[in-house]
Amino acid sequence: MFSAVVLVVAVVLHLYLWHRLVYVTTRPRGLGRRAGTVAIGVLGAGMVAALLIRGEFVVFAWSSYIWLAVMFYLVVALLVLEVPRLAVRLWLRRRPDVDEDRRLLLARSAAIVAGLAAVGTTGYGVSSALGAPVVERVPIALRRLGRPLDGYRIALISDVHLGPILGRAHTERLVRTINDLRPDLVAITGDLADGSVEDLGRGGEPLRDLRSTHGTFFVTGNHEYYTGDLPNWLSALRGWGVNPLLNDRAEITRGAAAFDLAGVNDPTGQWYDDAPDFTRALGDRDPARPVVLLSHQPVQVRDSAKLGVDLQLSGHTHGGQMCPFNLLVPLQQPAVAGRFRFGDTQLYVTRGAGFWGPPVRVAAAPEITLVELRSA
Repeated sequence: MFSAVVLVVAVVLHLYLWHRLVYVTTRPRGLGRRAGTVAIGVLGAGMVAALLIRGEFVVFAWSSYIWLAVMFYLVVALLVLEVPRLAVRLWLRRRPDVDEDRRLLLARSAAIVAGLAAVGTTGYGVSSALGAPVVERVPIALRRLGRPLDGYRIALISDVHLGPILGRAHTERLVRTINDLRPDLVAITGDLADGSVEDLGRGGEPLRDLRSTHGTFFVTGNHEYYTGDLPNWLSALRGWGVNPLLNDRAEITRGAAAFDLAGVNDPTGQWYDDAPDFTRALGDRDPARPVVLLSHQPVQVRDSAKLGVDLQLSGHTHGGQMCPFNLLVPLQQPAVAGRFRFGDTQLYVTRGAGFWGPPVRVAAAPEITLVELRSA
């Protein structure tokens, strides 16, 4: 079903681009029309192949995913131009003296404007996606947090998405940045990789160099299940000193004060006999202690709020990754990025440290978050 939807959407969008960029800007049976048709066809086929088979070759992945981003912003730009284009078209109908050359000039002008906008936006997005993550320092006051824990620092990363483009060098940069922050604890809220340990494990190895007072903890994201290699990833993480919280919790203490750090599996796990279990993660805990919950998807805050969680840390959304996708995220998730409150439960959603699909981030820079807990 997913493959069929991808194919249909790709065909429709490429037909639209062919009409706006080739058909209305070239003369019938001309070389330009034939060349443009071939180019659109080749680019479309390559993009679909990259999405469906997750190309192993870096050059193939780069070219296909860059075209996906350019195509998206071409469609956005052309749709925006549809209104003035319609106005011009109505005006031309009243001007029978306007010849075909002028009509072609107007169509080509619109195509050039859309092309420049798409290429410029994509170029900016590539530099943002591949640039150093922004460190966001977020102070959050928790009820019942003991004074000895005031100022406790949690370094949060999510959605690293190791794959054919992001690899070991990216992980090494994340580790250096996190260690420079000198956190008390590191939290990884899922979607570490888009493939098997055999193919991508080397890219995750630098995680063993993470340094913090109380260690590194991990919860599953939806992509951990999509890899089909979750048991091997969990084994690799443990070997690197990362502690998976699989519907489980750990007690974090400093002096005479303590809080519970809990983790629940991603909702996708329900299709793999590994569903999230809030009762197991949070049951029989001391209600006098605050609880910080690691959960990949923000939508799980609906359960967290019912169970008295003080703070949920999540990712998944990428902050929309490519604006204006951020306007669509609320159709599935209760939050896009940043800090929110649901009753007595606070939620922080990181934009993520990597990207999925195109190496492009527009108005959603990659992020490492330093959460600083404060006693209320």
